[in-house]
Amino acid sequence: MQLNPYLSFNGQCEEAFRFYEQCLGGKIGVILNYGSSPMAEQTPSEWHNKIMHVRLAVGDQVLMGSDSPPEYYEETKGMSISLNTSDTAEAERIFQALSENGTVRMALQETFWAARFGMLVDRFGIPWMVNCE
Repeated sequence: MQLNPYLSFNGQCEEAFRFYEQCLGGKIGVILNYGSSPMAEQTPSEWHNKIMHVRLAVGDQVLMGSDSPPEYYEETKGMSISLNTSDTAEAERIFQALSENGTVRMALQETFWAARFGMLVDRFGIPWMVNCE
């Protein structure tokens, strides 16, 4: 069994995943928009370029997401994407990149359990925890 986060966006999914691809050194393998799907005829034309499904592979991990139609979109609450690395320089680089134009909730710092730990909400409203043991 594998558990994968599936993120919902309010029209910025492609921008967010291109950003994550760059920040995390991953590779987008699948990106499907509403207009090229079997649902195209039932989808308003202004949503044809929005993302129905995207899959980003980072090593052997997968992050997925989509643009939720406005009537179904809800802001992300009560969860964080937890990112773990064993390299402090990598933790610092990723934290800096993800926090660009976002909100730092806890600065990346040494803690009693980790060489580095910090929390942020990125510019797309997604909460992250970066941990370096």
